[in-house]
Amino acid sequence: MKQPTKAIICAAGLGTRFLPQTKSIAKEMLPIIDKPVIQLVVEELVSAGVTDIIIVTDYTKRSIEDHFDRSDELEQKLREKGKEDKAEEIKKIAELANFVYVRQKGSPKGNARPVINAQSLINDEPFFVFAADDFFTGKIPRAVQMVEAYNKTGGKPVICLTEILPQDADKYGVVSVKEDMGGGLLKLSGVIEKPGIEKMPSKYASIMGYLLTPDILPIINQEKLNPSGELVLVDSINELCQTKDVFGQVIDGVYRDSGDPIKYLRTVVEVALESEEFGKDFAEYLKERLCKY
Repeated sequence: MKQPTKAIICAAGLGTRFLPQTKSIAKEMLPIIDKPVIQLVVEELVSAGVTDIIIVTDYTKRSIEDHFDRSDELEQKLREKGKEDKAEEIKKIAELANFVYVRQKGSPKGNARPVINAQSLINDEPFFVFAADDFFTGKIPRAVQMVEAYNKTGGKPVICLTEILPQDADKYGVVSVKEDMGGGLLKLSGVIEKPGIEKMPSKYASIMGYLLTPDILPIINQEKLNPSGELVLVDSINELCQTKDVFGQVIDGVYRDSGDPIKYLRTVVEVALESEEFGKDFAEYLKERLCKY
């Protein structure tokens, strides 16, 4: 049973919700305090044993490549100023993994397109597919929990799940459960897209985090469109569920989304409040500020 050492990060979106900021800076580079959100995703994958990270981008995402590259001049200037810790910190960013950049091409679009673009680099191996603008916080990284589930199932595909409120069932794909394996591990019969309260098959939503096996690639390559005219990974996962075992792992942690300005602001505030370094001072500031309203 091969362990996953490769990951695809989908980072080709235009980020129009954040314009004009994203005119020159990739939305995946928006900071969560002092780290761009995509770095948090990379660190999570690396903690689970990933060594090769394929970032699928477009022509506007040069800032991502620059961030994960070495910056010898900056490192040298920091060392000259006695800031060895900062020099080492930015050096380690480039050493997190082997980074490969693939331009997204082809249409129609959708979150299955990056997998099609990157599949020649996957070979016959299990692989992660993560978004570049959402993550989980908690004691054990999401990717580590997914690998543990993968090993428990004997190397079967695992998708990332989180519990949602019934009123949010029209915003997510909600999983249909075939069997509860215990410990948050569920054998699935499929994912129902935005079913609403009355038709939700469970309380668990599928979030953009997948640990897939190569047997899904022929299904994705059929390029079947969903009703919106896009290529969606969940459709291929649903088809795979008809012939193979597919599992979901309910992640022990808090889901963080930075996909639009309000979600981004909430994420920054919540992460800052939980920070050992900034949390106490920031909480005091918020108390003082909110008293004025």
